[in-house]
Order: sequence, then C-alpha cells, then structure tokens
Amino acid sequence: MIIVRNISLAYGKKTLFNNISQVIGPRDRIALVGSNGSGKSTFIRMLMDEVEIDAGEIDKQSHVTTGYLPQDGVEFAGKSLYNEVEAAFQNVLELRKQLEEAEDRMADMDTSTEEFYDLVDLMGGWEQKLEEHEPEKMKSKIGKILMGLGFSQDDFDRKTDEFSGGWQMRIAFAKLLLQTPSLIILDEPTNHLDVVSQHWVEQYLKHYQGALVIISHDRAFLDEVTDRTLELKLGNLNSYKGNYSFYERESAERKARERKAYDNQQKEIQRQKDFINRFRSNVKKASMVQSRIKALAKIERIEIERDEKNIFLRFPPSPPASNKVISVTNLWKAYDTIKIFEGLDLNINKGDRIAVVGVNGAGKSTLARILAGVEPYQDGEIETGINTVIGYFAQQQAEELDPDKNVLQEVESVAEGNSAANPRGALGALLFSGDDVFKKTTVLSGGERNRVALAKLLMRPCNCLILDEPTNHLDIQSKVVLQEAINLFDGTVIIVSHDRSFMDGIVEKVLEVSPGGTRMLNCNVTEYIDRLQAETQQE
Repeated sequence: MIIVRNISLAYGKKTLFNNISQVIGPRDRIALVGSNGSGKSTFIRMLMDEVEIDAGEIDKQSHVTTGYLPQDGVEFAGKSLYNEVEAAFQNVLELRKQLEEAEDRMADMDTSTEEFYDLVDLMGGWEQKLEEHEPEKMKSKIGKILMGLGFSQDDFDRKTDEFSGGWQMRIAFAKLLLQTPSLIILDEPTNHLDVVSQHWVEQYLKHYQGALVIISHDRAFLDEVTDRTLELKLGNLNSYKGNYSFYERESAERKARERKAYDNQQKEIQRQKDFINRFRSNVKKASMVQSRIKALAKIERIEIERDEKNIFLRFPPSPPASNKVISVTNLWKAYDTIKIFEGLDLNINKGDRIAVVGVNGAGKSTLARILAGVEPYQDGEIETGINTVIGYFAQQQAEELDPDKNVLQEVESVAEGNSAANPRGALGALLFSGDDVFKKTTVLSGGERNRVALAKLLMRPCNCLILDEPTNHLDIQSKVVLQEAINLFDGTVIIVSHDRSFMDGIVEKVLEVSPGGTRMLNCNVTEYIDRLQAETQQE
C-alpha cells in the first residue's frame, strides 16, 4: 500500500533517517517506537506528505487515503455533536446533493436529447458510489461510534462548544473512524479515554479494515492492537514481527548482541593499535604497521545507542497509622445543578491499593480532590484515621505549580520543616541537573511538570498516596520506574489513571464511579473490564 524506499533526511549535522526502507501493508497494525528525538513525529509527517526528504521516495497507491489523530489541539464549535460528526460523510452528503439536483434538472429536460442520456449515465455512477458507502447505515454507524467513545444519546444535540478538551479529541476520533481512511495514524490515542472507552477502541481497531500506525506510551494498548513494531534508532528503522512486549524482548536481545559485537570490535581495534605502537619504529615491520593502519582506517565502526537517563524514584518510609485510613459517609457533591455524588459511602483501609475507574465526567478526579482535602463538598462526613498523612498528585500540574517560582523554589516550598528532605537530590534523581533547577515553572514541558510534582511528593513522608493521572507525559520506561516505586511504598494507594497496564501492576481493588453510584470490587482493572463484559452479555 505504501512503500518507503531508501529515505534519507538530515537536519544540520543530525541524521534523522539513514537510507531507511519499509513497506506498510493494507492491514498492518504497526506500533512506532523510539526515544525522544528519534524522528517518530517526522516519520508520521513524511507519510502524510508534509516533509520534504533529502533522498529516496515514498510510493503510495492512488486510492490510498490517510487519516491522522494528533495528541491534542483539536477544537470544534458551532455545530451539534451529531452534525459535526456527520460531516465525516461529506462525500456521501455531496453525492446525495448532486443526485437531488440532477433529478430536479431531469424534470425539465427533453428525454430524447444527448444531454439527458449523459446525465443518466452520470447519475448511475453517482448512485453506485453512494451504494458503496452504505448511506442507509450512516446514522447507526454514527451512533455506534459516538456511544463506543463514551458519548450518551443526550449528547448528540449538544453544541460541540460545550465539550471539554478531552471530549473534543473524542469528537475528532469519531470523525476519523467514520471516514474509514486506508491508513489511520494515531498519536497517543488513549490520553483522553477512560478504561471502558479504551477497551471499546481496542476492539474496534482490531477489526478495522485498513492499516494502523500508532505512537503510544500505553503498552497494554499497543500489545492489544498492534502486531508489528517499527523502531527508530540511530537513523535506522528496525522492524519486529510482534507487539510491544515482543519488541521489548527482541530489542533487548538485539542490544545484547550489538554490545557483544561492539566489545569484540573494540578489543580487536585495541589489539591492532598495540601492535602498531609496539612496532612503529621497527624498520623490518614497517610494511605490516602501515598495512594495519590502513586496515584500521577502513573498519566500519559499530555504533551502540547510549542508554537514556532514567528517573530514579523512591518514596520515604510511611509514618505509622491506624487501620482506618479514610472513611466517607453520605457524601454529597454537585456543580450547580449537576450532581456528582449522592450519599456516597466509602471505607479505605491501611494497605489498600485502589484503582478509581469510570467514564469521563463521572467524578473520578473530583473524588480524588475531595479525599485529598483540596475540594469542598456540600454534605456528608469525611474522617481520616489516626496519623493519616496524605500525599496528593494533581492531574492538572499547570494549575498547581506556582508561576512565580523556579523548579527548586517550588520543591523547597513543600520541604519546609522537614530536615530530612533533600530537594536538590530529589530533583537530580528526576533528571533536573545543574541550572535546570532554576528554570521557571512556566517554561516547563508537560513531562517536566510531572517530574516536579513527583519531587514534591518526596519531600514529606506520607502513608496514603492519592495519584490523579500520574503517568501523563511519562514514557514507558519512566512509568515502569514509577510503578516499581509505588509497589515498594508501604502505605495506602489510590490511583486515577487511564493506563491499564500501569494500574494492573499495582492495584488489588477497583472503585467504580458511575452516575448510578459506586462499588468496590476485589480485582485489577483488566479483570474489572472482563467482569463488565460478562455483565453486559447477561443483560
């Protein structure tokens, strides 16, 4: 379907692609991976004909269409949800309009003229094209995809202006799926999806009739949807015939082989250098010395990728606490006329590892803020246990960091009174080195903001962690490090996250938050989804 042939591209002295070639077939499910700066975004833009390459060519069959979903930045306004999404069928709507206009013209035409028969032929072609798109199924397709992505029937007539940024991305996703391009390119598609909608998307994409290229830090999503992995590394494009977990194993083995080959080559180079240095002044060995100098110059040196620096994270030991951590009785919470919780009862005990799940807007983050003591509520009672100390990670770091402070000042502000705290040490472990600690918080990237928030958590010992989307902007390796740190933490953990694989490695309970109330289940998130499916089938 798409052939990438001998592509080279450099920006200044940096070679991004070094004579790479690849074929993307009509049903390929590809995960595109690589370190930051390896060229993933550029590769995507190249597939979309948005990048001028230095050498090589991209062969794309004439019928191939491409659809792209970015990470964010999409905004719709002025139409109802249904009408906006219906615009994905613009070609169908245009064909319908053409046919209606042609029928009106035919009413006034002489049936014996050549013009009349030409119009009949045109209408026949239009009708055939229209049938291919199955317009009679258009309404049901729209409803299926919108509801699969978490919208309700009541949302269909709402103006798109009313939806938040995360729901705006879902609108864009719905339009993309309805357009059914030959190749769908997705950049972090699960960022704005709850676990239920994510599961629906996984199943939908597995049966999609076109090709997929996906960039994601959600390894569970990649494992479920993809069956091929392309790795951009040192200007090369390596192909692995398997999902992300397969790639991880195979790339580790490849890296070990490369390291061994590199070490062997270095030993041989050093051996030759030793010979040259030993006999450089020996007239009898002059020809041999020169021969080996020339041979050394011709050696194609093996390059190995430098290991990226990874964050280091360990939470301070938890202060002793009672078995009861947080008790919620008859909690009521509303925003104006919108009720979030009505008479919520909840008990959280020492050592609980809880995932909070539910559709977007159900109140997951609201509950996290209420439990953390930073969100008011209308009625009810929240009681913390003896010596319960809460550490809270907020989802919206941009709103939580002080714009007038630099990184060091922001972390020091929560370390006051704790002589054991080490702000510089924590920041160093989280990759803020040298003058990085003096950056204003306003200039930080999403990932940097995330790491500052994690550093603040380390400044005061706590025995109850409440984490709201802690993996946002973290790469897969950093997620593994954070997961390990939480598992070593000896206190209670409450997590709101869309990342199923991250939570599955930590939690033992699932708190489902829904308009109908809440329920606590003894399982991980994957087991919870399986249970939901079984319940749906029984209904």
